[in-house]
Amino acid sequence: MGLRINDTVPNFTAETDQGTIQFHDWIGDSWAILFSHPKDFTPVCTTEFSVVAQLADEWAKRGTKVIGISVDSAEDHKKWKGDIEKFGSTKAGFPIIADKGLEVSKAFDMLPAGYYLPDNPTPADSQTVRSVFIIAPDKTLKLSMTYPMNVGRNFAEVLRALDGLQTAAKENVATPANWTPGADVVIPVAVSDADAKAKYGEYTTHFPYLRTVKLPG
Repeated sequence: MGLRINDTVPNFTAETDQGTIQFHDWIGDSWAILFSHPKDFTPVCTTEFSVVAQLADEWAKRGTKVIGISVDSAEDHKKWKGDIEKFGSTKAGFPIIADKGLEVSKAFDMLPAGYYLPDNPTPADSQTVRSVFIIAPDKTLKLSMTYPMNVGRNFAEVLRALDGLQTAAKENVATPANWTPGADVVIPVAVSDADAKAKYGEYTTHFPYLRTVKLPG
């Protein structure tokens, strides 16, 4: 069975280009995002990691740690970071997990349990390792997205999704389609009209099951 929303994410010990980590300890009390990649020195992944590096201040504003994973070695990661930093014109301060044995990729259900890499693997051999996992401070999975090899990830959407998750968790609300910070949010159906009035003040009722409100601030 695959990893589902609200499951506790696997804990593991792994080597990274910045040393050994124990995953749950590394997350600590932060939100965390795990970006997976099928191989170092690949074109789309290099552009993606460059954007992750460029967004360092945005992750920090949201109290979120980011970490990459690729099926190559920590030494290869260190060399690849040179290209990532050159392309993105910024330092890539996040760690990248070395998953040569595929333990983490399998634990997060990115590859079948019995899968192994052939000698001299190509990116196509591990192409399903193209996922994003957003993890809450309680170590539960809150969102996952998987992309094909030929479509780069939209990190504006990753940030938007992270904002939505953090807002929903903090305010006990939901976010509608295309929501961005500052836009109206959805009052949960489980909240009665009286409780909604007491908590949120004036709100808009579109249908008995759909009520929206602007959060203060």
